[in-house]
Amino acid sequence: MSAEDGRGILERMPHRYPFLLIDRVVEIVPRKRIVAFKNVTFNEPFFPGHFPGAPVMPGVLIIEAMAQAGAYLILDEIPDRASKLVYFTGIDDARFRRTVVPGDRLRLTLDVLQIRSRACRMKGVADVDGETVAEAVIMSALAER
Repeated sequence: MSAEDGRGILERMPHRYPFLLIDRVVEIVPRKRIVAFKNVTFNEPFFPGHFPGAPVMPGVLIIEAMAQAGAYLILDEIPDRASKLVYFTGIDDARFRRTVVPGDRLRLTLDVLQIRSRACRMKGVADVDGETVAEAVIMSALAER
């Protein structure tokens, strides 16, 4: 698959500012794997409060970015995706290895562990410049909008 920019992501995903947390999709292997990026900037709406003078991307938002990349993968092959939503249903084995700060480019890699018609389990890894910053096993479910 070729790279998918913001316009293509907006066509596929229901999320919008300030909660859309993927900027580019660079690889999709249907039903198996996705690689996406989130460019972390000083303009993120959470930085003024997390933390003043020492901005750090909240770990839960890194996990959410992984979940959104996983949702993109799930929605990729669904012809009537405009009538569907992907809900984040669970998380296991979440680990945070280092902080993510403005200027970082978060690479989100998710590999499918198990997929069914309405549910999926994926192993997600977020890294910056090849250094793992977070990882988790994410569960999601497909539902009618």
